[in-house]
Amino acid sequence: MSIRVEESLGVHIRALQVRGERSEILAANLANQDTPGFLARDIDFAGEMQRLDPQGADADLVSADSPAQLKYRIPNQPSEDGNTVEQGVEQAEFSRNAMGFQTSLTFLGMQFRGLKQAIEGH
Repeated sequence: MSIRVEESLGVHIRALQVRGERSEILAANLANQDTPGFLARDIDFAGEMQRLDPQGADADLVSADSPAQLKYRIPNQPSEDGNTVEQGVEQAEFSRNAMGFQTSLTFLGMQFRGLKQAIEGH
């Protein structure tokens, strides 16, 4: 009997990839909060997960290496210099993304422990 690692780890590998990419984008937003004309961007996490779903209808058209589809954030209070970064919004999204990243890491740790027990026969 063989163990297919990708199937055992499930969606969490893809989730970590998307969350890692999203962290970089959100950090860039925060770093450019004082840059005139900078437009805040983000990734729709749920949309990206559906897009990368290997079971989905477009599975043959999308690879895990294809870049995420960026969306521009619409500010609640636009600034006069055209910058759309709102520090509170970006910090909240960054924190939320970090919590999701940690959750996926926790689930992966549990999966690895389960695989280890299955291999060792405990």
